[in-house]
Amino acid sequence: MSEKVTKVQKVLQGILEKFKTGDVPKAIVYSMFPFKGTPSDRWSYINRMIMFLSGTDDARGIRQWNRVGRSVKRGSKAIYILVPYFVKRRVHSDEEEEALRGFMAKPVFGVEDTEGEPLDYEKEIPLPDLPLLERAKEWGITVSTMSPCPKFLGVYLSDVKEIVIATPEEIVFFHELSHAAYEMSIGKLKPGQRWDQEIIAELSAQALCHLIGKQPNNNLGNTYRYIESYADSAGLKPVSACLKVIDDVERVLNFILGKEVNKHVERTIERAA
Repeated sequence: MSEKVTKVQKVLQGILEKFKTGDVPKAIVYSMFPFKGTPSDRWSYINRMIMFLSGTDDARGIRQWNRVGRSVKRGSKAIYILVPYFVKRRVHSDEEEEALRGFMAKPVFGVEDTEGEPLDYEKEIPLPDLPLLERAKEWGITVSTMSPCPKFLGVYLSDVKEIVIATPEEIVFFHELSHAAYEMSIGKLKPGQRWDQEIIAELSAQALCHLIGKQPNNNLGNTYRYIESYADSAGLKPVSACLKVIDDVERVLNFILGKEVNKHVERTIERAA
């Protein structure tokens, strides 16, 4: 048995062992939402899961670390991911093509095992003093920040009860909080960015902005475009899409705005009058 095959089997066996011990669910959730802008964002789902199961959220090859001014510490233990192995074969006398021969294990190292220049995402981003932050904590939801990401500004990870935001804007937090409220008051969120779930969350977020947000008028255009894009994906006009989900929006808002919060809203409206 070749050394390549042995290493691949070890990688796969390690994943199976994690399934047995129940360590996989959280890694699966984070593997579905790569958002740090690192090379591993482009890895396969299984390789991202291997990375998280190995206790890191950023792993790279030695040369990749060297390119960002970091080096692997002496004595560090490698993590092995699976990469395809291609061979060239001749199709015609003057033409070749690549064919998948199998997989091999490639060593990478976690950021914790490197030293050198600071990385962009290591810059500390303080959690802003967001309205309704206490509501998330009451529900057992962790709220954390990340460096700005071109893919999205926020995400709600329902399986691990965590909201991650990359902006201090209240509407982004409210949007993810509304997803959480939907799950607790209406039903389990369905996988993917479904048009109805996204419009419910965005409408709820905009309503919350008007009630207790600081600058509710600055994001109306973005909200309309957001709703318009999801309505279009469902073959609906924006107004029609909103009317279809308006009852669920009301349920989400009622769930978020408990008695204590309603009092805060009343005081806020009175001061603004």
